[in-house]
Amino acid sequence: MTVLVAGIDEVGRGCLAGPVYAAAVILPSDHGIAGLRDSKQLSAAQRERLAPLIRVRARGWAIGTASVEEIDRLNILRATFLAMRRAVEGLPFAPDQCLVDGNQKPELGVEVRTVVGGDSTVDCIMAAAIVAKVARDVEMAQGLDLAHPGYGFARNKGYGTPEHLAALAALGPSAVHRRSFAPVAQCALQWPDEVRRGDCDVPTVSA
Repeated sequence: MTVLVAGIDEVGRGCLAGPVYAAAVILPSDHGIAGLRDSKQLSAAQRERLAPLIRVRARGWAIGTASVEEIDRLNILRATFLAMRRAVEGLPFAPDQCLVDGNQKPELGVEVRTVVGGDSTVDCIMAAAIVAKVARDVEMAQGLDLAHPGYGFARNKGYGTPEHLAALAALGPSAVHRRSFAPVAQCALQWPDEVRRGDCDVPTVSA
């Protein structure tokens, strides 16, 4: 009997803004996808070429997310595990085992094995990281960057780059910034209560 193994990885855990994404991918042993590697070592063009190949050749794949509100309420680790569980639950059939990058084991309802460095050594984990990264980048560039201009989300994807930190200081936090993260929390103290809580963005003033 064939054992179905799903690779699991997350993207966006260290960001200051936006949701955290996770993907679950079940690859056949003969998937024939050349060029799989750590998603961070691939260019955006390489990831965008590989992601549709992975989705077509996988026996099953799914994406799960956890919102900014869930990140702030649960903490980033628990929210990441929630996104992973949603990804597994979104698969067309339940895997027999999940291989998760790292050394922290989420509760996914099936057998879980952690693999330190799995995002650069295990095909199904590398595939999951690529699928999650491409999907999250699309949301940050085509969704949140347009909805919350000025922060450079299309370029920084929510990570704390110098550009992003400068915009955060100048504009204050948006509704999609993670207020449980120290740089955002410190910046929010300078703004009105409704901005501090995330009920709205800082209003822009026309010149």
